[in-house]
Amino acid sequence: MDPALRGDATGAQNPSKPPCVKAISVSGQQHGLVVLGEHDEVLRPAKLWCDTESAAEAEELSAKFGWKLVPSFTITKLLWLKRNEPETYAATRCVLLPHDYVNWWLTGRKVMELGDASGTGVLDVEGRRWDTAAMDAVDARVRELFPPLVASPDQAIGTLRPEVAAQLGLPAGVVVGPGSGDNAMSALGAGAAVDGATVVSQGTSGTIFASSSTAILDPTGLICPFCDATGNYLPLLCTLNCTRVLEEVREAFGLDHERLTELAEADAAGPGCGGVTWLPYLIGERTPCWPHASGALLGLRPGCMRPGLLYRAAIEGATLSLLSGFRRMTAAGLRPGAQLRLVGGGAKNRLWKQVVADAFGMEVVLPAEPDSAALGAALQAAAVLQGTTVSDYVAQHPPPMLDQVIKPNPEHRAAYDEALVRFESLGKQLFAQHTK
Repeated sequence: MDPALRGDATGAQNPSKPPCVKAISVSGQQHGLVVLGEHDEVLRPAKLWCDTESAAEAEELSAKFGWKLVPSFTITKLLWLKRNEPETYAATRCVLLPHDYVNWWLTGRKVMELGDASGTGVLDVEGRRWDTAAMDAVDARVRELFPPLVASPDQAIGTLRPEVAAQLGLPAGVVVGPGSGDNAMSALGAGAAVDGATVVSQGTSGTIFASSSTAILDPTGLICPFCDATGNYLPLLCTLNCTRVLEEVREAFGLDHERLTELAEADAAGPGCGGVTWLPYLIGERTPCWPHASGALLGLRPGCMRPGLLYRAAIEGATLSLLSGFRRMTAAGLRPGAQLRLVGGGAKNRLWKQVVADAFGMEVVLPAEPDSAALGAALQAAAVLQGTTVSDYVAQHPPPMLDQVIKPNPEHRAAYDEALVRFESLGKQLFAQHTK
């Protein structure tokens, strides 16, 4: 199997019975820069979304474009490539995103759909077309490097090439949907295909995104104005540091997550951690755009270096980072529903689920399928196969939710409101002055 297929690819039916598979779609991580040469060879390892080497290019393009780009966006990586690896850039004939590369391998077509293309930095999101003026501001060649856009998220981009079908053990004629980035697919798999439905994803990165019938444009760049996989929009906010922060505590004390959770639940400090604040920016940060920030533990007093307290502080730091962005999203016009859908590895932790409910002041529900991105890809594939719209198909086949509903504890709301003010203030004092 091609190494590119070791990511998020899913069949529309049970993959344990390959002959029954009739359609597939691909979910892939966003922003990654895949550059192909004259003979479609990969010219260098892909630069991933979390690569912040292009921070200087992001600042420069922000000034040119008139809105704040973060280093994650693909166009900043392409400009970095031009300056730091000019021979590779000169040899580049096509720029793809990770899931586009897999689609090309599957079908032989080089195309890009709107949801993932939203993360390149050169898509006119409202107009749903390439922003050629932005491309020209980077380099005259850029227009030639990006592939055509897929007009509709509801239409197939092709069928499996015969040699690929044989290699995968699938029948000829399997339909390939356009796919999308992992967040757009996760929204489908979590049932967030109606206006205001909001998802929090707790993985290596933390993301919060919501379905919206209108684009939410934020010139500060904190809210990404993405298109979704249904023809609407998916305003999104992403942080670089989420579950990794908890791993730091686990590694430091040599305790497993269950034991640390027990200690955190029993710790006397409780919500707000008695004033201890963990700024979780271990690898810099995307939101806010502080690529040179670092992690910081503040408010320590004698006796605070307790594993339970630090574990709760890690949970709260990662949560407050997302909550800060969510408050900005609502201020910009998002009207969320009454519940948060929680996905990702962090959603397995019972304390973290409660902290999210308490800090956001919203009920938390969990999709029954934990891999919401893969399920979303399968739902899109099924819709494309049946010739219906993705939004209608998801409405008719809503992903099931677990019976558990985590309700917020109103007694904890004040502690988290105070903690958020402290979190934002300390972050600005330490890191905002380093951002142009």
